[in-house]
Amino acid sequence: MPITPYLFYEGRAEEAIEFYKKALGAETVMLMRNSDSPEPPPPGMMPPGSEKKIMHAEIRIGAESLMLSDGHCAGAAKFAGFGVSLPARDAAEAARHFAGLSDGGAVRMPLGKTFFSPAFGMVEDRFGVLWMVAVPMEGA
Repeated sequence: MPITPYLFYEGRAEEAIEFYKKALGAETVMLMRNSDSPEPPPPGMMPPGSEKKIMHAEIRIGAESLMLSDGHCAGAAKFAGFGVSLPARDAAEAARHFAGLSDGGAVRMPLGKTFFSPAFGMVEDRFGVLWMVAVPMEGA
């Protein structure tokens, strides 16, 4: 059974999905809005006007899934203490992914050759998610 990251964007999930489509070629597998729920949220759980926000979504990047939500729409998302590892087939794909994720974000470690990868870099995207883009070593 795979472990799948589930990220809460606190009101910016739809923007994140569109960004990952452009930056990484992600595909939307499923998307459910708060208004699609057969049961209303408990009183006070969601701010007024959040009916069209994303309750649950899944995107696919290559062969892997990432799940997203707007969460409680409480404002700025706090992504800390983890990173998402994004393998690339080769240095060219790593460079494309890294450049895409860097748009509006912050490079934490420039993409380059390391002792463990022909191309590795770390970038915090515009939402604050840390991505570690890497090409696996041949034979690893």
